Amino acid sequence: MGAELITFRQAVPADASAVADIHDAAWRSTYQGVIPHLYLERMIARRGPLWWQRQIQRGSRITLLVFDGIPQGYAAWGEARGSWPWPAGEIFELYVAPIFQGIGLGRRLFAAAKLELKEAGYDRLVVWALKDNEHACAFYDALGGVELTTVPERFGGVSLPRVAFAWGVNVKSSNT
Repeated sequence: MGAELITFRQAVPADASAVADIHDAAWRSTYQGVIPHLYLERMIARRGPLWWQRQIQRGSRITLLVFDGIPQGYAAWGEARGSWPWPAGEIFELYVAPIFQGIGLGRRLFAAAKLELKEAGYDRLVVWALKDNEHACAFYDALGGVELTTVPERFGGVSLPRVAFAWGVNVKSSNT
């Protein structure tokens, strides 16, 4: 067989449907019972294939985790949003199809996106996660992320705390 079973590559417009499917399945399994149902359904519906195709065509940086030729995860990344006391990159989203969660592929996708950010000139990294998303918070903590701050985010009439994790900020460092 010769080809790698697991590879990473940048998304192209033809990947939009696959990314939308991963997003839909991952968000439903991750945020069901965390984000109010109606709001969650609206957020998922807005991010269909056409939305992802536009993002990719506009140059959004999306790294795909490809298993046996089929995208099974993605990480969207770029310059950190907000104001930080130092320049930083940000992983805006990192999701793996639910069937592939819990076997180390998220770690590999994180490492691939982190490497892409480093190659783009970012030595510091920020990732936001909803505090109620205990799996994500434990995941980023296990990868050496330092909790920097917590701020509220509104989902309809509900306010949920989100946590910023950082790497490379001299509080605690990760070799991951």
